[in-house]
Amino acid sequence: MSGVSYKNMTKAWGDVIGVNNLNLEVPDKEFLVLVGPSGCGKSTALRCLAGLEEITQGEIIIGDRVVNDVPPKDRDIAMVFQSYALYPHMTVYDNMAFGLKLRKTPKTEIDKRVQEAARLLGITPLLDRKPKQMSGGQRQRVALGRAIVRDPAVFLLDEPLSNLDAKLRVQTRAEISKLHQRLETTFIYVTHDQVEALTMADRIAVMKDGVLQQVDSPQNLYDHPDNVFVAGFIGSPSMNFFSGTITGTTDEMYVDSGSVRLRVSQSEVEQLGRDSIGKEVIFGVRPEDIHHPQYQPAGVTEQLLESTVDVTELMGNEIFVYLQTGEQNYIARVDPRADLRPGDKVQMAFNIEKIHIFDRTTEKSLATPSSN
Repeated sequence: MSGVSYKNMTKAWGDVIGVNNLNLEVPDKEFLVLVGPSGCGKSTALRCLAGLEEITQGEIIIGDRVVNDVPPKDRDIAMVFQSYALYPHMTVYDNMAFGLKLRKTPKTEIDKRVQEAARLLGITPLLDRKPKQMSGGQRQRVALGRAIVRDPAVFLLDEPLSNLDAKLRVQTRAEISKLHQRLETTFIYVTHDQVEALTMADRIAVMKDGVLQQVDSPQNLYDHPDNVFVAGFIGSPSMNFFSGTITGTTDEMYVDSGSVRLRVSQSEVEQLGRDSIGKEVIFGVRPEDIHHPQYQPAGVTEQLLESTVDVTELMGNEIFVYLQTGEQNYIARVDPRADLRPGDKVQMAFNIEKIHIFDRTTEKSLATPSSN
């Protein structure tokens, strides 16, 4: 049983702080994804856990053991990198067996583990090939196999799908999720791709500038982001944001940017309270909560907003529509049956039950919609 804990962990290089006072608990067998833009500290946090970087302060615990001073080879972890890091002169079998040979594992045990990992990953026919004879997806499976044969307490995966094409990324992320279910081992996975994070994780840890922003389940991050950064990072296309003011009364409260004025739902009025009237805020609406009125889902509490179509992007199962109202630009995801063309005037239906409201100064959430 091996969970992972970061306790007040900081990694700095002189005045440059890579990870700042990270506190994070990863229970045994969880699939945790560290996500954020380039330079946010996610890979540094993983490298510190692996022992490839020495931490500046704090503690890292694997299971019940503090591993600050434990060499990487003794931490009972296995790491899969963005680059497959396979030995080009070795066969697949030898690549997978190499680490076990260094540890003087008996040959029969090596063969058993390699064959089992190859069967699990569907690469048994490739065991006699060399890396140059395989596709990128096959090489990535070999890299995973090399980690699996170690039978580690914790798997660390650092952007392992970045070198794969789009179709293969979708296929391989499903394979990694199934692998986690079969192995029942702790996985910590780093990516900048929030779609990977949403589809694979038990929980997601969002990082920015070395600081942990929020940790939660994918759905809760989507429904209840703690701040503007998380709200904008989770979801594709990104949430639309408008700077405005809270106006009206507690009986009829609005968020008003001038060009965009939307009524606040009763549940959010209760979160905001009477004292919020006049407060400067940022309010956000996800593109999927803005509809063509002719094709909106049942049960939407709508408010129509006249807008002009700038650009449309047909995606097959949906249309991304870029619109303008006054000085404000925003994007909507609408039903593919909507017949919209650049220059069209259209009344777009905003679901007012799905407005997110943030303090303009702190950018922290003041009110989030219910999940219903």
